[in-house]
Amino acid sequence: MIILVLPAYNEESSIGNLLDRIRHVIRENQSDFHVIVVDDGSADQTIDIVKKYTSEMSLDLIQHAENRGLGEAIKSGLLKGIEMAAQRDVIITMDSDNSHNPGLIIRMLRMIREGHDVVVASRYRRGARIIGVPFHRKILSLGASWLLRMTYPIRGIKDYTCGFRAYRADILKEAWTKYGNQLIERSGFSCMVDLLLKLRAMDLIMGEVPLILRYDQKQSVS
Repeated sequence: MIILVLPAYNEESSIGNLLDRIRHVIRENQSDFHVIVVDDGSADQTIDIVKKYTSEMSLDLIQHAENRGLGEAIKSGLLKGIEMAAQRDVIITMDSDNSHNPGLIIRMLRMIREGHDVVVASRYRRGARIIGVPFHRKILSLGASWLLRMTYPIRGIKDYTCGFRAYRADILKEAWTKYGNQLIERSGFSCMVDLLLKLRAMDLIMGEVPLILRYDQKQSVS
């Protein structure tokens, strides 16, 4: 089974379209999927929209009474995924703002089946595209990537911050046993770096696929 974790905060303009696209991928590839949406204290209609899909697809909704930050949303979703996953399952995280294309999931799964423990959708691989992101942000992001690569090198990884990733479920179970609640200690976007560096200490096989990042399709401000 593939378990998909979606942290969401005020995503009423995007979440329905994303779930429709995920459902299309599921049907097209006849895969066994389960979706976990973690609503991180949204003040809009995100929860109401997600609830409509619970009768249409295999989906759990986790609700935070207040906004706790991306790190806590990812942690809640991963913990739920770890609890329900079998050893050979795959857990995938991705953003809920439509900037990530669910169609890439199949390629990431193939790499997992071929022997990778973790696969990251990367902005820094040949074939990647970044659309709708201001030039100065691209430069800052690239600079941060080079700094992280020099300071904490991980073979096969260039993008340390992208939230679109696939993990072998047994690896995350092992990591949770090792680190417990400290597996993710950062609350903001740095939580993705935090998690990757924890996994780095486990001597895993990691790789990347090129990501087409579509910020021009992002309608929310989350």
